[in-house]
Amino acid sequence: MFRRSLPLFALMLGAVLVSGCSWFKEAKDTEEDPYATAADLYSQASRALKTGNYEEAIKQFETLEARYPFGPYAEQSKLEAAYAYYKYGEQESAIATVDRYLQLHPRGENVDYALYLKGLANLKRGASLTDEYVKERDQSRRDQDALQEAFNAFTEVVQRFPSSKYAEDSQNRLLELRNLMAEHELYVAQYYLKRGAWLSAANRAQGLLERYQGAPSMPEALKIMVQAYTRLGLTDLAEDARKVLELNYPEVANTLK
Repeated sequence: MFRRSLPLFALMLGAVLVSGCSWFKEAKDTEEDPYATAADLYSQASRALKTGNYEEAIKQFETLEARYPFGPYAEQSKLEAAYAYYKYGEQESAIATVDRYLQLHPRGENVDYALYLKGLANLKRGASLTDEYVKERDQSRRDQDALQEAFNAFTEVVQRFPSSKYAEDSQNRLLELRNLMAEHELYVAQYYLKRGAWLSAANRAQGLLERYQGAPSMPEALKIMVQAYTRLGLTDLAEDARKVLELNYPEVANTLK
Protein backbone atom coordinates (compact mmCIF):
# COMPACT_ATOMS: atom_id res chain seq x y z
CA MET A 1 0.00 0.00 0.00
CA PHE A 2 2.77 2.37 0.92
CA ARG A 3 4.83 1.55 -2.19
CA ARG A 4 1.83 2.14 -4.50
CA SER A 5 1.25 5.57 -2.93
CA LEU A 6 4.82 6.70 -3.48
CA PRO A 7 4.48 7.78 -7.15
CA LEU A 8 1.37 9.78 -6.33
CA PHE A 9 3.14 11.43 -3.38
CA ALA A 10 6.15 12.20 -5.57
CA LEU A 11 3.88 13.71 -8.21
CA MET A 12 2.17 15.91 -5.63
CA LEU A 13 5.52 16.98 -4.20
CA GLY A 14 6.77 17.82 -7.67
CA ALA A 15 3.71 19.98 -8.30
CA VAL A 16 4.31 21.83 -5.05
CA LEU A 17 7.96 22.38 -5.95
CA VAL A 18 7.06 23.66 -9.42
CA SER A 19 4.47 25.97 -7.92
CA GLY A 20 6.95 27.14 -5.34
CA CYS A 21 9.57 27.82 -7.99
CA SER A 22 7.05 29.78 -10.01
CA TRP A 23 6.12 31.87 -6.97
CA PHE A 24 9.79 32.40 -6.13
CA LYS A 25 10.55 33.53 -9.67
CA GLU A 26 7.63 36.00 -9.62
CA ALA A 27 8.71 37.36 -6.25
CA LYS A 28 12.27 37.69 -7.50
CA ASP A 29 11.12 39.52 -10.64
CA THR A 30 9.25 42.12 -8.61
CA GLU A 31 11.92 42.47 -5.94
CA GLU A 32 14.12 45.55 -6.18
CA ASP A 33 17.49 44.79 -7.71
CA PRO A 34 20.13 46.43 -5.48
CA TYR A 35 22.57 46.40 -8.40
CA ALA A 36 20.26 47.97 -10.99
CA THR A 37 21.85 50.86 -12.85
CA ALA A 38 20.20 54.23 -13.38
CA ALA A 39 19.51 53.20 -16.98
CA ASP A 40 17.87 49.96 -15.83
CA LEU A 41 15.63 51.70 -13.31
CA TYR A 42 14.66 54.41 -15.78
CA SER A 43 13.86 51.82 -18.44
CA GLN A 44 11.68 49.82 -16.04
CA ALA A 45 9.89 52.93 -14.82
CA SER A 46 9.25 54.25 -18.33
CA ARG A 47 7.97 50.87 -19.48
CA ALA A 48 5.57 50.71 -16.55
CA LEU A 49 4.42 54.25 -17.27
CA LYS A 50 3.72 53.50 -20.93
CA THR A 51 1.66 50.43 -20.06
CA GLY A 52 -0.41 52.32 -17.50
CA ASN A 53 1.09 50.58 -14.47
CA TYR A 54 1.42 53.85 -12.59
CA GLU A 55 1.99 52.31 -9.18
CA GLU A 56 4.98 50.35 -10.44
CA ALA A 57 6.27 53.37 -12.35
CA ILE A 58 6.12 55.49 -9.20
CA LYS A 59 7.99 52.82 -7.26
CA GLN A 60 10.78 52.65 -9.84
CA PHE A 61 11.05 56.42 -10.21
CA GLU A 62 11.29 56.80 -6.44
CA THR A 63 14.04 54.19 -6.32
CA LEU A 64 15.85 55.92 -9.17
CA GLU A 65 15.74 59.28 -7.41
CA ALA A 66 16.85 57.80 -4.09
CA ARG A 67 19.85 55.98 -5.59
CA TYR A 68 20.87 58.39 -8.33
CA PRO A 69 19.58 61.88 -7.35
CA PHE A 70 22.06 63.61 -9.66
CA GLY A 71 22.36 60.99 -12.37
CA PRO A 72 21.78 61.45 -16.11
CA TYR A 73 18.07 60.64 -15.78
CA ALA A 74 17.38 62.87 -12.77
CA GLU A 75 15.73 65.73 -14.64
CA GLN A 76 13.53 63.73 -17.00
CA SER A 77 12.57 61.16 -14.38
CA LYS A 78 11.13 63.84 -12.10
CA LEU A 79 8.71 64.96 -14.79
CA GLU A 80 7.68 61.43 -15.63
CA ALA A 81 7.27 60.63 -11.94
CA ALA A 82 5.05 63.70 -11.55
CA TYR A 83 2.92 62.50 -14.47
CA ALA A 84 2.67 59.02 -12.93
CA TYR A 85 1.48 60.53 -9.65
CA TYR A 86 -1.05 62.63 -11.57
CA LYS A 87 -2.46 59.64 -13.44
CA TYR A 88 -2.48 57.55 -10.26
CA GLY A 89 -4.58 60.18 -8.49
CA GLU A 90 -1.92 61.40 -6.06
CA GLN A 91 -2.17 65.08 -6.93
CA GLU A 92 -0.31 66.39 -3.88
CA SER A 93 2.69 64.22 -4.75
CA ALA A 94 2.47 65.27 -8.40
CA ILE A 95 2.55 68.95 -7.44
CA ALA A 96 5.38 68.46 -4.94
CA THR A 97 7.43 66.62 -7.58
CA VAL A 98 6.85 69.38 -10.14
CA ASP A 99 7.85 72.01 -7.59
CA ARG A 100 11.04 70.09 -6.86
CA TYR A 101 11.77 69.92 -10.59
CA LEU A 102 11.22 73.66 -11.01
CA GLN A 103 13.46 74.40 -8.04
CA LEU A 104 16.31 72.22 -9.32
CA HIS A 105 15.88 72.98 -13.03
CA PRO A 106 14.47 76.52 -13.32
CA ARG A 107 15.84 76.82 -16.86
CA GLY A 108 15.13 73.27 -17.95
CA GLU A 109 13.85 72.68 -21.45
CA ASN A 110 10.60 71.24 -20.11
CA VAL A 111 9.60 73.99 -17.69
CA ASP A 112 6.53 74.76 -19.81
CA TYR A 113 5.33 71.17 -19.49
CA ALA A 114 6.08 71.14 -15.76
CA LEU A 115 3.92 74.23 -15.21
CA TYR A 116 1.17 72.81 -17.41
CA LEU A 117 1.18 69.56 -15.44
CA LYS A 118 1.09 71.52 -12.19
CA GLY A 119 -2.01 73.28 -13.48
CA LEU A 120 -3.69 69.99 -14.36
CA ALA A 121 -2.89 68.46 -10.98
CA ASN A 122 -4.30 71.47 -9.16
CA LEU A 123 -7.45 71.23 -11.27
CA LYS A 124 -7.88 67.66 -10.09
CA ARG A 125 -7.11 68.69 -6.53
CA GLY A 126 -9.70 71.44 -6.73
CA ALA A 127 -12.39 69.01 -7.91
CA SER A 128 -11.49 69.74 -11.55
CA LEU A 129 -13.96 71.07 -14.10
CA THR A 130 -16.40 68.21 -13.72
CA ASP A 131 -20.16 68.26 -14.09
CA GLU A 132 -20.48 67.11 -10.50
CA TYR A 133 -18.58 70.17 -9.30
CA VAL A 134 -20.65 72.61 -11.29
CA LYS A 135 -23.98 70.94 -10.51
CA GLU A 136 -23.35 70.57 -6.80
CA ARG A 137 -23.77 74.34 -6.36
CA ASP A 138 -22.70 74.39 -2.71
CA GLN A 139 -19.42 75.87 -3.81
CA SER A 140 -19.04 78.15 -0.79
CA ARG A 141 -17.69 75.12 1.03
CA ARG A 142 -14.99 74.53 -1.55
CA ASP A 143 -11.44 75.72 -1.03
CA GLN A 144 -10.54 77.93 -3.98
CA ASP A 145 -6.80 77.75 -3.33
CA ALA A 146 -6.22 74.78 -5.65
CA LEU A 147 -8.14 76.42 -8.50
CA GLN A 148 -6.20 79.64 -8.00
CA GLU A 149 -2.94 77.67 -8.09
CA ALA A 150 -4.07 76.07 -11.34
CA PHE A 151 -4.93 79.50 -12.72
CA ASN A 152 -1.48 80.80 -11.77
CA ALA A 153 0.29 77.85 -13.39
CA PHE A 154 -1.61 78.11 -16.67
CA THR A 155 -1.08 81.88 -16.70
CA GLU A 156 2.66 81.35 -16.38
CA VAL A 157 2.64 78.92 -19.31
CA VAL A 158 0.82 81.43 -21.52
CA GLN A 159 2.93 84.43 -20.50
CA ARG A 160 6.37 82.82 -20.37
CA PHE A 161 5.98 80.30 -23.18
CA PRO A 162 3.51 81.71 -25.73
CA SER A 163 4.93 79.43 -28.45
CA SER A 164 4.70 76.28 -26.34
CA LYS A 165 2.49 73.45 -27.53
CA TYR A 166 0.79 73.67 -24.14
CA ALA A 167 -0.03 77.38 -24.46
CA GLU A 168 -3.30 77.03 -26.37
CA ASP A 169 -4.81 74.50 -24.00
CA SER A 170 -3.57 76.54 -21.04
CA GLN A 171 -5.39 79.56 -22.43
CA ASN A 172 -8.60 77.57 -22.83
CA ARG A 173 -8.35 76.30 -19.29
CA LEU A 174 -7.78 79.83 -18.02
CA LEU A 175 -11.13 80.86 -19.49
CA GLU A 176 -12.85 77.87 -17.91
CA LEU A 177 -11.21 78.59 -14.57
CA ARG A 178 -12.14 82.25 -14.75
CA ASN A 179 -15.77 81.33 -15.29
CA LEU A 180 -15.72 78.69 -12.57
CA MET A 181 -14.14 80.96 -9.96
CA ALA A 182 -16.48 83.78 -10.91
CA GLU A 183 -19.42 81.42 -10.45
CA HIS A 184 -18.12 80.60 -7.00
CA GLU A 185 -17.93 84.30 -6.08
CA LEU A 186 -21.45 84.83 -7.42
CA TYR A 187 -22.78 81.96 -5.34
CA VAL A 188 -21.21 83.42 -2.19
CA ALA A 189 -22.60 86.88 -3.01
CA GLN A 190 -26.07 85.37 -3.45
CA TYR A 191 -25.63 83.55 -0.15
CA TYR A 192 -24.94 86.84 1.64
CA LEU A 193 -27.78 88.61 -0.15
CA LYS A 194 -30.33 85.99 0.93
CA ARG A 195 -29.22 86.38 4.53
CA GLY A 196 -29.37 90.15 4.55
CA ALA A 197 -25.61 90.70 4.68
CA TRP A 198 -25.89 93.53 2.17
CA LEU A 199 -22.37 94.93 2.46
CA SER A 200 -20.73 91.51 2.16
CA ALA A 201 -22.91 90.72 -0.85
CA ALA A 202 -21.98 93.99 -2.56
CA ASN A 203 -18.27 93.50 -1.86
CA ARG A 204 -18.28 89.96 -3.24
CA ALA A 205 -20.09 91.07 -6.39
CA GLN A 206 -17.71 94.00 -6.82
CA GLY A 207 -14.73 91.68 -6.43
CA LEU A 208 -16.14 89.41 -9.11
CA LEU A 209 -16.36 92.32 -11.57
CA GLU A 210 -12.80 93.39 -10.82
CA ARG A 211 -11.12 89.99 -11.02
CA TYR A 212 -13.13 88.08 -13.62
CA GLN A 213 -13.85 90.50 -16.46
CA GLY A 214 -15.90 88.88 -19.21
CA ALA A 215 -17.21 86.01 -17.10
CA PRO A 216 -20.84 84.96 -17.70
CA SER A 217 -21.57 85.70 -14.03
CA MET A 218 -21.02 89.45 -14.46
CA PRO A 219 -24.64 90.52 -15.13
CA GLU A 220 -25.91 88.71 -12.04
CA ALA A 221 -23.12 90.30 -10.00
CA LEU A 222 -24.24 93.76 -11.14
CA LYS A 223 -27.81 92.88 -10.23
CA ILE A 224 -26.70 91.92 -6.72
CA MET A 225 -24.85 95.23 -6.40
CA VAL A 226 -28.00 97.16 -7.31
CA GLN A 227 -30.03 95.22 -4.76
CA ALA A 228 -27.44 95.36 -1.98
CA TYR A 229 -26.64 99.07 -2.39
CA THR A 230 -30.35 99.86 -2.46
CA ARG A 231 -30.83 98.00 0.81
CA LEU A 232 -27.89 99.87 2.32
CA GLY A 233 -29.35 103.21 1.25
CA LEU A 234 -26.40 103.92 -1.04
CA THR A 235 -28.57 105.20 -3.86
CA ASP A 236 -25.77 106.69 -5.96
CA LEU A 237 -23.85 103.42 -6.04
CA ALA A 238 -27.03 101.49 -6.72
CA GLU A 239 -27.90 103.79 -9.61
CA ASP A 240 -24.40 103.51 -11.09
CA ALA A 241 -24.60 99.73 -11.02
CA ARG A 242 -28.08 99.84 -12.55
CA LYS A 243 -26.89 102.03 -15.45
CA VAL A 244 -24.03 99.67 -16.25
CA LEU A 245 -26.43 96.74 -16.08
CA GLU A 246 -29.01 98.40 -18.35
CA LEU A 247 -26.36 99.41 -20.87
CA ASN A 248 -24.65 96.03 -21.13
CA TYR A 249 -27.25 93.48 -20.04
CA PRO A 250 -30.73 94.96 -20.54
CA GLU A 251 -32.42 91.56 -20.35
CA VAL A 252 -31.08 91.08 -16.81
CA ALA A 253 -31.85 94.67 -15.84
CA ASN A 254 -35.50 94.05 -16.75
CA THR A 255 -35.68 91.35 -14.07
CA LEU A 256 -34.98 93.86 -11.29
CA LYS A 257 -37.98 94.61 -9.14
